[in-house]
Amino acid sequence: MVDVGKPRLVMVLTEDWFFCSHFLERAIAARDAGYEVTVLANDNGKSAQIRAAGVDFIAIPLKRRGLNPLVEIKTLRAIRAAYRRLRPALAHHVGLKPILYGSLAARSAGIRAVLNAPIGMGFVFTSQSLQSRLLRPLAWLALRLFLNPRGSKVVFENVDDLKSLVEDRAVRAQDAVLIRGSGIDVASFAPAVETDGPPIVSLVSRMLWDKGVGEFVEAARKLRAEGVAAHFWLVGATDPQNPAAISEGQLLKWRAEGVVDWLGQRDDIPALLARSQIACLPSYREGLPRSLLEAMAAGLPIVSTDVPGCREAVRHGENGLLVPARDSLALASALRTLIEDPVLRRRFGVAGRRRAEREFASSIVIAETLAVYADLRRPAASAR
Repeated sequence: MVDVGKPRLVMVLTEDWFFCSHFLERAIAARDAGYEVTVLANDNGKSAQIRAAGVDFIAIPLKRRGLNPLVEIKTLRAIRAAYRRLRPALAHHVGLKPILYGSLAARSAGIRAVLNAPIGMGFVFTSQSLQSRLLRPLAWLALRLFLNPRGSKVVFENVDDLKSLVEDRAVRAQDAVLIRGSGIDVASFAPAVETDGPPIVSLVSRMLWDKGVGEFVEAARKLRAEGVAAHFWLVGATDPQNPAAISEGQLLKWRAEGVVDWLGQRDDIPALLARSQIACLPSYREGLPRSLLEAMAAGLPIVSTDVPGCREAVRHGENGLLVPARDSLALASALRTLIEDPVLRRRFGVAGRRRAEREFASSIVIAETLAVYADLRRPAASAR
């Protein structure tokens, strides 16, 4: 039953697990601030956790992959029906499909206070596949039409994406908001302690080609051939719903080869990072990767790529090293630099921990998000 005494906030995402890892803290904070919060997403086993946190959950058939018109129309109708029933005071859409369908549903239901978050820009904008190149113009058109409707705001996780979409006139400058990442509970991560033995290099991510996992494996293979002593960990699950997914068979093949250790999905990331000496994410593009913020909180030096999102977290020469994307040779060279220089590792790690505390703590992101919610609900904002 809808509580008419409190403003209703509806958040639309594709996956319940992504909501739990990136938005649950903010949803709880919004609830504590007086909102009735409802999440619309696929139910992949996290709905009980969401409801236990005092947040309502409605399962919808929102698939990241696939363009079956019948399925997509069903999804749009489900979101529109939820909006007409719940009559939210505020809608928060995360990701390209939720932005498109959520904005259409909000328009039909007369909801004008909308916050759209195109985090990471998605597979269509990172992949070089024929399908992605064909879909990219349509995706840009959809962004121009639905990303920044009148009365809405658009939140970005990095400066590059914000500037790009403002310059392309897909977003009005006064409606663009920078909130860097999902926030980190810094106290949950103990700064890593150097130990004897070969350093451990950890890549924490979904196992996707566009996260640079292939380049990481090639770099590890090169360094092992050169006699560099180090362990290389891949930490994360496969993601069959993503077109860039790496098959489990490929991951097991790499592990059998002895190039890398694939640890699979883990729920003890703070403990794993505490055992690591270097964090790595050679991604092709990001919003603002949580794994790098976690590595910073753990006091680890980072090797990443000089692309949007990653360079928001890593300042070259301050808390890590940046290399060109898709370049396994440059990646191997940067990793070798840190593997062989414990003093540099320590300096980078201390600087990263300091930045995590000052710039990326959960309390900062929560306060910034609640401020945008309040701004959207002001009469002047909704009347534009």
